[in-house]
Amino acid sequence: MKLTKISEAKLPTSFGEFLMIVFEESKTDKNHIALVYGDIKDTNNSVLSRIHSECLTGDALFSIRCDCGFQLKSALMEIVKEGSGILIYHRQEGRNIGLSNKIRAYALQDIGLDTVEANHHLGFSADERDFSVCIDIFNTLNIKKIKLLTNNPSKVTVLNNAGIQITERISLIVGRNAKNSKYLNTKAHKMGHFLPIEY
Repeated sequence: MKLTKISEAKLPTSFGEFLMIVFEESKTDKNHIALVYGDIKDTNNSVLSRIHSECLTGDALFSIRCDCGFQLKSALMEIVKEGSGILIYHRQEGRNIGLSNKIRAYALQDIGLDTVEANHHLGFSADERDFSVCIDIFNTLNIKKIKLLTNNPSKVTVLNNAGIQITERISLIVGRNAKNSKYLNTKAHKMGHFLPIEY
């Protein structure tokens, strides 16, 4: 187990009232969050789930050069609509290269590199994230069967390999615009994400 449950409290939002559970990762002392809506204790049912990796620029500063903020809002709305579910807020900013390096990558994208090329130029792989902490959160909350809101095939593979049964993958295609279209096309073409390629 790589994390410890630290605290929890009700979190009223404009979408509905969630239970916010805070976990601490032992290796980094970083906090990760589970937002739980409704009753997810029935292990016979698949829990509608979203792993949302931290994106300060998109989630909090309303950037439209990615689709992250749009996905966060849409996922919370879908969970409330479902009546129950969980969103794991995965604190690995910029596909786990950190905020400073993400902004360096943005600067490289501003002069023509795509998101994968920018990461490689900075010495990183296309995606540096480690989803093992998310698996620990699912296991801690005794969630074994899920419907996963994602366009990312890597999440499906990692969770399946860890014994989390994915009964359905649900696309989360929102927020495409002129500022992020190249980014989304790159994720589809070079990273295999389940996204339409549009020009």
